[in-house]
Amino acid sequence: MSAKTAISSGNSSAQPFPFLDLKAQYQAIKSGIDAATQRVMDSQHFILGPEVESLEKEIAAYCQCQFAIACASGSDALLLALMALEVGPGDEVVTTPFTFVATAGSIARLRARPMFVDIDADTYNIDPRKLETAITPKTKAIIPVHLFGVAADMDSIMKIANERGVPVVEDAAQAIGARYQGQPVGSIGLCGCFSFFPSKNLGGAGDGGMLTTNDPTFADKLRVLRNHGGHSKYECELVGMNSRLDALQAAILRVKLTYLDSWTEGRRRNAARYRELFRSHGLDQILGLPRESANCTHVYNQYVVRAPKRDQLRAHLRDCGVPTEIYYPIPLHLQRAFAYLEYKPGDLPEAERASREVLALPVFPELSAEQHDLVVASIAKFYH
Repeated sequence: MSAKTAISSGNSSAQPFPFLDLKAQYQAIKSGIDAATQRVMDSQHFILGPEVESLEKEIAAYCQCQFAIACASGSDALLLALMALEVGPGDEVVTTPFTFVATAGSIARLRARPMFVDIDADTYNIDPRKLETAITPKTKAIIPVHLFGVAADMDSIMKIANERGVPVVEDAAQAIGARYQGQPVGSIGLCGCFSFFPSKNLGGAGDGGMLTTNDPTFADKLRVLRNHGGHSKYECELVGMNSRLDALQAAILRVKLTYLDSWTEGRRRNAARYRELFRSHGLDQILGLPRESANCTHVYNQYVVRAPKRDQLRAHLRDCGVPTEIYYPIPLHLQRAFAYLEYKPGDLPEAERASREVLALPVFPELSAEQHDLVVASIAKFYH
């Protein structure tokens, strides 16, 4: 997602506070960030190197994986994973239509065909009950997305994938720190793909990405592909790409990683307070609130509700000075870029319904009680 859409609420007439307050986050950790960036400037080592290697080890440990491979963005992480699987023309990759365009874009860039499967209405993640019929002899991979910070139904997905011999690439761009039955996302399938875009729970000062895996051969192939296809500077083994993480980004992310769990708890507290406030105003009978199953830990990269009269509510909240976002107003199967796939309105009804109803509310860790109260009171005013 772009910085404009992720960090601001769009065409707002009055915004006393932002949708995501990165300035507040930075001020709280400024001394650590400044020291880390100065360390890199003093070293004059800017591409890969010790800072990146240290971040890779720390992310691997955090995700309980043997290997982590840094790259230039979350979009590149998806692309590199599919390149390592040798996905190409004529192949199919099964995924969800309700996600950011990078998920399906990585498939299309390799001239493979995205095969969209409708979502579960409660979690917004791919519906495993509809997954098996989408797998064909041409299926080269499955990409479930852990959307908004909650894990997809990985037991069901992995059971189907293993029975059919299809590798699973987890799109965990919005879900670092989320768990499924106690296991971190990104450690369940063949590999996990993470984004460090600034709006993510662990965000850099620009683009950045990471892949995690427990397969040493796959990890080595990813390292080669991200660095022009070679182990050494002038030897090319594969046709790769330039997708190396900057040392400055790695140094900043290493500082932020030490705060990630506390920020996640802040988001979870804010989500719990929303639920309490909505219940006290009777809004839990009107809004569809996020659901968190007993076997999952939701990290609330976004706090998304289903809202009757969504667009009118959003306009009202804008007038009240409450920032909001819509993730995602057009499902991928109806985007012009994928018109050649010949999906039609009504083909994937749950994704289409979600695109008409979902609204994301501010949930960043620094959200104050007063801001919280303003959001809920403004919503209550609209409906009551």
